[in-house]
Amino acid sequence: MKFLKAFVFVVCSISWLSAAEVTIQSPDNRYKVVIQEKGNRLGFTLDFEGRTVVYPSLLGIQANADWKEGVKIGEVSRHTVDQNWTPVYGERAIVKEHYNSCLINLSLDGNRRGRLQLEVRAYDEGVAFRYVFPGGEYLHITDEYTEFTLPEGSMAWYTARAQTAYERLPLKNWPGESERPLVVELPEGPYLLLTEAEVVNYARTKFALSEKPNTIRSVMYGAVDEIAPFSTPWRVMMVANKPGELIENNDLLLNLNPPSRIENPWWITPGKVMREVTLTTEGAKAVVDFAVKRNLQYVHFDAGWYGPENDWRSDATTVTLDPGRNPNPDALDLQEAIAYAKKHNKKVILYVNQRALARQLDEILPLYKSWGVDGLKFGFVQVGSQVWTKWMHDAVVKCAEYGLVVDIHDEYRPTGFSRTYPNLMTQEGIRGNEEFPDATHNALLPFTRFTQGAGDYTICYYRRDFNGTGKSDTSHGLVNARLLSTTPSHQLALAVIYYSPLQYVYWYDKPSESQDEPELEFFDNVPTVWDDTKVIDGRPAEFISMARRSGDDWFVGSITNTEARRISIPFDFLDPAATYTAHIYEDNPKVKTRTKVGIRHLRVTAQTVLDVTLLSSGGQAIWITKNK
Repeated sequence: MKFLKAFVFVVCSISWLSAAEVTIQSPDNRYKVVIQEKGNRLGFTLDFEGRTVVYPSLLGIQANADWKEGVKIGEVSRHTVDQNWTPVYGERAIVKEHYNSCLINLSLDGNRRGRLQLEVRAYDEGVAFRYVFPGGEYLHITDEYTEFTLPEGSMAWYTARAQTAYERLPLKNWPGESERPLVVELPEGPYLLLTEAEVVNYARTKFALSEKPNTIRSVMYGAVDEIAPFSTPWRVMMVANKPGELIENNDLLLNLNPPSRIENPWWITPGKVMREVTLTTEGAKAVVDFAVKRNLQYVHFDAGWYGPENDWRSDATTVTLDPGRNPNPDALDLQEAIAYAKKHNKKVILYVNQRALARQLDEILPLYKSWGVDGLKFGFVQVGSQVWTKWMHDAVVKCAEYGLVVDIHDEYRPTGFSRTYPNLMTQEGIRGNEEFPDATHNALLPFTRFTQGAGDYTICYYRRDFNGTGKSDTSHGLVNARLLSTTPSHQLALAVIYYSPLQYVYWYDKPSESQDEPELEFFDNVPTVWDDTKVIDGRPAEFISMARRSGDDWFVGSITNTEARRISIPFDFLDPAATYTAHIYEDNPKVKTRTKVGIRHLRVTAQTVLDVTLLSSGGQAIWITKNK
């Protein structure tokens, strides 16, 4: 990482000799956290812009001792960090890292002084805290008592798992635990987001309702065993008057992780990816040719190339096709396919199920590197427990040692580790197009899942009923013949709205299904990483309009839920001294192509306001180029 501005580091110690409270504010003073002893317990409150958004809430942890009752505040040290850093890639070219911090020594009824600390950071973007064990003892952590008491009438966007649908529920009668992040709409605004960061060697935490009214509690997946010094993951709170600010401020999770440990990251290359689904040499070459034609950077070989992925006997060091996916064992010459990709300057990603990864990781990494492979996609990973969480991140580190990028699939959700090891470029942990969600779900994801980091949603294009028969007019080799419920322009816009440095496009498609529709030039030109990101407008589960910049070009994506709507897009993010041409791709039933996407061109400036009509489940994509 290249630092752009030297940080400021100020330390002063303060002794607290009796029952006390500690106050810490963000640099811009919008956030204020108060840690206080109250009723023989340790708790906190959170204010945002002078309004209390988290009422007195419990702090504490069960780890060799029960830090719930009789917790006393001791010495407090404070410091400030103010710096900018340059990520290898991201949603912004420069990340600001500015916070005020305090480290609070805690004791139990005056004993065990210094054996537990509470570290609190207040950023302009949000607040985070964690429990720190500074001593050298063995730890057996079984519970966290952290709670969040919220105003009466708050509504939460609940989802049980990373790939399930969301429900907007009051803080009553939840069906179970809710996945991270948890976005809560407070009465009369604002929005509160609860999540965790730097979950690398710990158990995952979800959210459940406490017996205390209007209170959410943290629930650990299982016990954690370690040796101090040791810190828990960060417990994170973000507040926003407009929900789009949760997206614009999502670098907070990266800032809560250590800087990059990859000294020379030149080999980490973002790009667009297409999946090869036939497991044939001919099919692989067709995907490479399509990648050349359509400016895609990666070719991905999916499950089945080394045998049935869920069979422990499948050997990921061999090319042994799963007969359920291709009964011809000689159909794929993987070495020939990789050589063909390399000849055309395309990179290669191989899918490997965790069953094989757990047994063969140390063997396959040097082997795949010798084959010319550039990355791995981990499949059906274990998540939740400390053991598998640590294994997962150790595996990413090992991949970095061999210059391999990583995409983790299934239930894994990011907590900022891509700052430390940016070869972890994306991950699923999302109900994406593999699940065929509706447009309302898609309009909610930016405000929930994508506040956490990159998401591999698997954008589709041709999986739809072009002939009006109710059936797909193409053969995908899939038992499930479901079709997309969103429009083509909706899918185009997702390439801007849904951030993923490895952006999978044409997920269910084959090169032969494309008719070179004119609007594909948008997919051809859209990048996967950005220099700047702005949310123009939006409301969870209703609509969103976002603008992202790459160099001098801007890309705008807008989608709506299952309701048609009119929105306005002000172009005030443009350079006021320049003129631009907006290439607009939008749903138009009158267009004489099967995809019904119209293209028009408009001269625009920073003063332009574009009125847009979005069809039900529709969208619009715009590519804006600066005029010379």
